[in-house]
Formats: sequence, structure tokens, C-alpha cells
Amino acid sequence: MGYYVKVEPNVKIYVEDLNPQGDKTIVFLHGWPGSHKLFEYQFDELPKRGYRCIGIDQRGFGESDKPWEGYDYNRLADDVRCVVEALKLQNFILAGHSTGGAIAIRYMARHKGYGVCKLALFAAAAPRLTKGPNFPYGLDKEVVIKIIKGTYSDRPKMLSDFGDIFFFQNITEPFSDWFLQLGLQAAGWSTAAIANTWLREELFHDLETIKVPTLIIHGIHDKVVPFELGEIQKRCIKKSKLIPFKYSGHASFYDQKDKFNEELMKFIEE
Repeated sequence: MGYYVKVEPNVKIYVEDLNPQGDKTIVFLHGWPGSHKLFEYQFDELPKRGYRCIGIDQRGFGESDKPWEGYDYNRLADDVRCVVEALKLQNFILAGHSTGGAIAIRYMARHKGYGVCKLALFAAAAPRLTKGPNFPYGLDKEVVIKIIKGTYSDRPKMLSDFGDIFFFQNITEPFSDWFLQLGLQAAGWSTAAIANTWLREELFHDLETIKVPTLIIHGIHDKVVPFELGEIQKRCIKKSKLIPFKYSGHASFYDQKDKFNEELMKFIEE
């Protein structure tokens, strides 16, 4: 079941709500440059196990509205809060991949974990995605700048190149085309705006505010969000558990989807 939630006077966010009668609710926040459809192989399985799965398309991506502004982590976290309130969600698991993981972390800090009983982070882009003074981890800023320039000059080529490093397991050409189409659903300006956000946003303090049990799943072959960032998250979040995925890159939810689903369900039921 899909519907729209108004988060600002002229901005609506698309929400996919599967198995609303499910016993426990998981809210999924997708990574850049996709949509809730990145979690297709979770949505195929988890509702069969009795879970309610809610996928949110961030503004600018998927089927959500694509305004010119509002791509900082504060506003994106506020969009999530609007959805949580509109759906009257309580005691739910907040799950975020990559940039979606960063937004989940900002939500926990900015909204004091409103409604969240557990947190799950999948290759989260935190505490920051790019290297900086006294922070030698993450991507070189030049890599992100190249992504931004590619967005404005040849976005399909940039997205195709990004797909080449997204997965660790071999994927078919049709699957690669599907991933490309997910990225092309976004607006060019929102694609670039999120990449610009990577250059300036930090989540060091946000991580330290998290009090709920937290699962961290991170592929050891991740070329987008290096595995070291998952280790830093583990050190910063008191009630956290890091599970390295030995045969995964940035897309553990696909590279090792069966193990991913089992570990997520095990964490929820603990």
C-alpha cells in the first residue's frame, strides 16, 4: 500500500507500507541515489515473517516530490518525523542504509529517538563520509566532487559508474540496468545536493546520543563507505553490535540478502 505524507506545504513524501497489521514495524531509509525499492529483497521476505515494513522515499528521490531545497540532514530527519507522526508509529525499528543511515542517526539525536525502540545501520555514512582534518577515514573529497560534476555533465554515466562499485557480488546486466533506473528516478539537483551534504555534514555528537540497542551491518569490501566507519560507529554507540559481512560491498542487503534478513530478524527478536 503506497501513499503520500505532506511534510511541508508544497512537499509530499512517498511511503510504501507493507503488511500494516504486522507484529513489529521496521522503517527503512534508503541510501543515495535509490529509493525504497532498494530493499526489494527485504520486502519480499520480512512481511511473510509477520513484520510490517515501511519504506520512505526521501525528498528528491523515488516517487517523492523533488523540491529545490531541503537536502540537509536536519530537514531530511524532520521529514521522517512527519511520516512517523502521520502513521502514528510507536516502538518501531529504524533502519537506514548509507545516507539513509546518516539520516537515521540525525533523527535519533534531533528528535531524541522519538518512537524508536531499536536502530539498525547498514553501511551508514557516519560520522562523516569524507576525510577531513584529524579524520583520515572515508572518501577523498575529490571523489565526491567528481560525482557532483558528473551529475551535472552526464548523470547516467555517473550513476552507471557508481553501480560498478556498489555491489561486491556479480550482478547481471538487467539488474545493473534496474539499479541505474532507480537512480534516474531522482532529480539531478537532489542527486547533487545530497552529494554536497556529504562534504559538510558531521555526526560525531549525534552518535553519542544514541541510547537504544543498535545493529551495525557493514560489508568488509565496501568501496563507498569504508568498513572503518562501521568500526567507529561501534565505538561511539554504547549499546551497539557490529557484524562484518565478509562477502559484501556497499549493498549487504543484496550481496548477502539471506544472511542480512536473518541477522536483522534475529536482532529485532532479541
